[in-house]
Amino acid sequence: MNLPMKSLIAAALLLSPCASFAQQAAPEGRLAQLYAPRPPAGSAFVRVLNPGTSAVKAGIANGADQSVGPAARATRYAIVEGGKPFTVRVAGKARTQAAVAAGSFTTLVLDAATPSKPVAVLQDGGGTSDALKAEIRFYNLAGACAQGSLAMADKGPVVFPAVAAGASAARGINPVKARLVASCGAKASTPLELPALQPGDHYSLFLTGTASAPVLQGQLSGTDAVGR
Repeated sequence: MNLPMKSLIAAALLLSPCASFAQQAAPEGRLAQLYAPRPPAGSAFVRVLNPGTSAVKAGIANGADQSVGPAARATRYAIVEGGKPFTVRVAGKARTQAAVAAGSFTTLVLDAATPSKPVAVLQDGGGTSDALKAEIRFYNLAGACAQGSLAMADKGPVVFPAVAAGASAARGINPVKARLVASCGAKASTPLELPALQPGDHYSLFLTGTASAPVLQGQLSGTDAVGR
């Protein structure tokens, strides 16, 4: 298969271990991390993800309620105390969530049909610790999609070949722009333009909809301010 030269160059930058843009931007990112307020020792980070078609308000512990749904799939990561249960609020109803490990990042996935009902707890680990890279995490939340995949558009390289239903996968990439497409079997989503990420950024890609009509959305991950 012959790919256009532009696609080959983009693929090489996306998947290669090193890129000049990342090298130039990294020192500034490292300084920002050095002087940023740090969460207390033993903290964990938790967010709520809603793959459904109706938006709901959700909040965690002392964090503010946020609208999650079609426009913005996930809340920011709230800071909670690792090893202790915490409160989760969804659509005005509060419940106690089981403790998560200190230092962990966790996503609580709501039921697409009944957003007030939690259905899965996903550990957002296994990505990259390379300060020169950004991280992308792909979630397969499409209805009846047993295996979801993510690739560069226009028959480009495959980024994630097979992510099981209700699961996620992550990898580090060089922070360059690219167009991505998600698939369930032979059905593909509309391409999504990946924004210009910075080293250290974490970007989530959500495959929602159904196996016959998959939808790919993206969102830059964020964390509540320390002390919130």
